[in-house]
Order: sequence, then structure tokens, then C-alpha cells
Amino acid sequence: MSAPAESLKHTPLYSLHEELGARLVPFAGYALPVQYRGGIKHEHLATRARAGLFDVSHMGQVVVRGAPAALERLVPSDIAGLALGQQRYTLFTSAQGGVLDDLMVTRFADRLHLVVNAAFKDIDLAHLRAGLPDCEVEPLEDQALLALQGPAAARVLAALAPEAAALAFMKGSATTLDGVPVLVHRCGYTGEDGFEIAMRAEHAERVARRLLANPEVEPCGLGARDSLRLEAGLCLSGADLDANTSPVEAALAWTIARRHRAAPGAAEFPGAARILGELVDGPLRRRVGLRVQGRVPVRAGAELCDADGQACGVVTSGGFGPSLDAPIAMGYVRTALATPGTRLTVAIRNTEHVVEVQALPFVPHRYLAR
Repeated sequence: MSAPAESLKHTPLYSLHEELGARLVPFAGYALPVQYRGGIKHEHLATRARAGLFDVSHMGQVVVRGAPAALERLVPSDIAGLALGQQRYTLFTSAQGGVLDDLMVTRFADRLHLVVNAAFKDIDLAHLRAGLPDCEVEPLEDQALLALQGPAAARVLAALAPEAAALAFMKGSATTLDGVPVLVHRCGYTGEDGFEIAMRAEHAERVARRLLANPEVEPCGLGARDSLRLEAGLCLSGADLDANTSPVEAALAWTIARRHRAAPGAAEFPGAARILGELVDGPLRRRVGLRVQGRVPVRAGAELCDADGQACGVVTSGGFGPSLDAPIAMGYVRTALATPGTRLTVAIRNTEHVVEVQALPFVPHRYLAR
């Protein structure tokens, strides 16, 4: 590890990761598995074909108690209109109309349950407390979170918690799994059907071992999680999203509530003027998929150039797509160049390579269709 091991936090599954032969790396202040013995490609393809189990306990879980509509002071989405047990992907926006972080919100009878990104969870917590002084904001410290993803995920979970496996997409419910109280959501960040399972830290290893006992489940690390989300065309907060990049530029305009579109002057979420203005006038740049000709991956930060050799954008995520057996990337380009089929160039190791704009996602989503 590049960071001193003693300075890194451990998730409740740290010992299990070591037992399973994980290669542990520093990520967001934690020692986390980047891969296991089979390697990233094996884990990636196992998730696409069967099911992968990811430890995402480093993510932040927060409970907000108060009027659900209060959260709409900080996000552009309809939170008050959520049904009980319904989950929604949304964004903390900045005063400049950019994205501070993306998050998941679920409404329950007495609270909102939020899951935020690990790298920003302390910042997000302060942001929530400052923006919602009339609400109770409680971080759930002693928690674990597992993501069971892939076409076999529902079948695997049904053997242990049938009612959880019957959840609709983007729905959450409290239940028990092998006798352990858990909160299950049918969601994930791989483009596959799947579930995120929250529980007290003390129960995490028992639940993980129970799931891994099924031969269809493969332990998976950060490497496969990143390549899966890239193939699915999903944003990485802090890379594809930042405080200067608007939801409209990021192709996330669908997160904006319909009532804001109908009455833009009444919207009060941060950055509303810029964001709603871009819905009407269009943004100056857009997030696109990029297919790289050849076999050399392109990495974040690489400059994109147009047919005249002029800088026209930047790569924000890049790597190898195992499902496609090809290098892929995402980035931002001037709106006029965002049409699929547009050919651009990028310098990789001082050699110019051709990339072609492609519609996202690279691999079709296979979320539950009901």
C-alpha cells in the first residue's frame, strides 16, 4: 500500500478479505480489496454471468429525520413525492450549479435513509447539517454495506430472504437474512440486477460468508466494481462529477424534478438558475462514451482533440472493458462534437490514438424491469 497501513481504516470484513487472498489497497482512507486471487477480469465476468459480492462498507450511511421535502433544499429531485420504501438517485448541487456528490435516498415512515460516497461522507454530513438545521441528521457509524450484483443475485438472495428477493427495482425494506436484521435495497452500480444489504457491523462477516457459500457468488473488489460501472456508463463522483460540472452536462438531467422544469423560477435548490437554464439553452459540453481504436487504454485526465488538432475535451474515466474485450472511456466534449460516431484523437504515451464518440451505456443495463 502507498499509504501507511496503520493509518487506514478497516471495514468489518477486513479479516475475511485477508483470508480470501485479497490484494488490499488504500481507497478513501480505507484498506479495501482491489481484487482477489482470480483477478479483476474474472470477477467482472463472474458478476455479468452469475453474481459478485462487493464490500462497500466504506460508503457513508446517514439517517435524516424531519419533513422529506426539507432535503429538496439541497437536491434537484422530488423527495417529498417518494412512496414509502421507494429509493431515488439524486445529487447534492453546488451554488455554481455543479455536483458536490451523488447519493441514494430512500423514504421510510419516520426517516430518510441516505447512502453517500466514501470520499465525501464527512463533507456531505456537514453539508446536510448546515442545510437542514430543522432536521435530525445522524450518521450510522457502526454499519456494514454489501452489494450483491448480477443475474443470479435474486436467486441467491431468495434462498435466504425470499421477501427481499421479491423487491421491485429501487425499492427498500427491512427484513432478516439468515436471522440477521438487515435493510435491503434492489439497486446497485454495475448495470446488473442486484441488491445492497445494510446491517450492523457485527453481523457483516456472518452474512458475507453465508452469501459466499453459494457457488454462484464470487468475491469481488474495487477493480471489477470500477470496470462494471464504466461499462454501464455510470458516473464516478470526484472524477466524472465535480463541483463545476452540471447535471445537464453529465447527462443526469433526468434527476431534476418535473415541477422545477415547469416552474423554473420557483426552484430553490443550489445552482438552480444555471442548471435549469441549461435544460432550455443546452450546455456547452456533454458527457459521452469513447471507444478507443486499438488495445491501449486511455486514462482520466487525457486531453481530447478534434479533427483540426484543437483541444475539445477531457477524459474523466477510462480503462479496459472485459465484457467488450476493448478499452473504453468517458469524458466531456464540446456539445457540437457529442454526436455518436464523431472521431477525436487522444495522446497515449506520446502517441496519438483515434477515439470515437459512442452512446452510453457501453453494455446495456439489466435492471429488474418491473
